[in-house]
Amino acid sequence: MTPLRYCSAVDLQAAYACGATTPAAVLEEALRAADEGMVGAVLVGSDRAAARQAAQASGRRWRDGRPLSPLDGVPFTIKDNIPVAGLPCTWGSALYRGYVPAADELPVARLRAAGAVVVGKTNCPEFTLHGYTANALFGVTGNPWNPALTPGGSSGGAVAAVALGIGPLALGTDGGGSLRRPAGYTGVVALKPTVGRVERRDGLAALLGEFEVIGPIARSVADLQLAMPLLAPDFAPRASVPRLRILRIRAIGGGPVAAVIQSAMDTVVARLQALGHTVDEQDDLPLADLLNREVWPVVSAAGLAWVLRAHPGWRDHVGAALRPLAETGEQLAAADLVQAFDHLRSCREQLHDLQRDWDVILTPTAAAMPWPADQPHPPTIDGHPVGPRGHAVFTAWVNGTGVPALALPAPRAPDGLPIGFQLVGRHGADDLLCALGAQYEAAHPWGREGPAAAPTASAN
Repeated sequence: MTPLRYCSAVDLQAAYACGATTPAAVLEEALRAADEGMVGAVLVGSDRAAARQAAQASGRRWRDGRPLSPLDGVPFTIKDNIPVAGLPCTWGSALYRGYVPAADELPVARLRAAGAVVVGKTNCPEFTLHGYTANALFGVTGNPWNPALTPGGSSGGAVAAVALGIGPLALGTDGGGSLRRPAGYTGVVALKPTVGRVERRDGLAALLGEFEVIGPIARSVADLQLAMPLLAPDFAPRASVPRLRILRIRAIGGGPVAAVIQSAMDTVVARLQALGHTVDEQDDLPLADLLNREVWPVVSAAGLAWVLRAHPGWRDHVGAALRPLAETGEQLAAADLVQAFDHLRSCREQLHDLQRDWDVILTPTAAAMPWPADQPHPPTIDGHPVGPRGHAVFTAWVNGTGVPALALPAPRAPDGLPIGFQLVGRHGADDLLCALGAQYEAAHPWGREGPAAAPTASAN
């Protein structure tokens, strides 16, 4: 039998309905998983008394046959840049050390209204602008599959929580790949929704504007499909998948990609072809390279400078790694931002042309395997030197163009570490991506019991 902490949300719904377990028992298992502290700072804020009360109330509703939703009583965690009423919301920064919001951000409110139980907040890097997960307030978060390595970022605490069984679901954010890359590094799934699909309200300052969205993290596509109608009421799971035209992108801008990742992508391509889909290949995606060079650096620097403008004396409180980015943002002219958005327009036009011929674009979630947990980025990939975002080249173009992307586990590396791939669809095709992901998952299921079972779990 699957250990209680690794039961899916779908499993828990069935178990609650027949009385096989209770929300209170499941919550206690999630809290025990959190207390094990296997990877450092995962939970960075919680109200256990309130969570236990919510779980007890959910149990009464299930006994009475009146659950609020399929997720009633299901525990979930929330990334520390998403406000939760009454819990600290630090954004990984000393500038927000004492901030306790009075209201839930709308996606949190929707899940709570559906009866889901908040376990706590999860760690993130300062202002969620790094590709690893560490900050001066809560320290370093490690990868559950190897705590000496990073789970990626910026949703590193969120994916680690799901992988470790601290609830089957988590809410994270994705401004340049912050859901998809960490999901790939920890063997879980994540959906970066179409821009605007998951409505936001009562959140923090929009540092990355519409680049950043809130999305769910889970251990199965079925659980994502259970959560999405609650987060986005216009989302409806699809029952079938047509034969699709898929384009695999091998690299971005001539940058290196770890050989073990390319090998895993070869297997994913073969599996998709075996499912009846057509897969073509392309060596590069020029629109992604353009966005990485000309758009992302300007948007992130300008956004950080704008947020910090409200905090005089911020240099005494912001980590040294972010100060140069903020100072660059302060020096940008309005014309620089307009130029960046003109490049962004070109990127969107190029994608529109590409999507006339292909339904889905396939890439790895990252170009590098996980690196030491306390380092912000890998300095090399397969012996080739790379910059701070050399590992992250495959993801930000999805944010800039506003389209949806689903991250799934690929076959693991020979050493057992997870590898991820993403499926990118047309604007609004979130349901098609989830249906394709469910089809792939059914044909090639991955281990459900988490990192503790790594030596015996399926290699997918």
